[in-house]
Amino acid sequence: MTIFEKATREKFRYPSAKGLLTTEQLWELPLTAKSGFSLDDVAKAVNAELKAVDTESFVATEANPAKATLETKLDVVKHVIAVRLREDQAAKAVAAKKLEKEKLLAVLDRKQDAVLENLTEAELLARINNL
Repeated sequence: MTIFEKATREKFRYPSAKGLLTTEQLWELPLTAKSGFSLDDVAKAVNAELKAVDTESFVATEANPAKATLETKLDVVKHVIAVRLREDQAAKAVAAKKLEKEKLLAVLDRKQDAVLENLTEAELLARINNL
């Protein structure tokens, strides 16, 4: 069973400043935010819950069953963060290429204009007549 199958079957809910979130709503959150409403904040909250149940007991002989669920919840949030980081990096690369292309086209336009400026009057008239 994948972590997302488990998350949806067990209807995981994640703590946030705006209340409990579904697994699907994680995809809509920003990676970070000043408001305390981001994937980073959700991951920190789940991690804090995990640490709270992971405290060592000298009496309990069985592991806390909530620990496995919280570990899976944290894995889901980490996966969403990793995917979103890759998507952001890809978007930045596309934007950088687009900006570079625009710059190159602007330089090409200026160079082509310079070539046209250097044509003689007869060459310009000939080109106009050929259009």
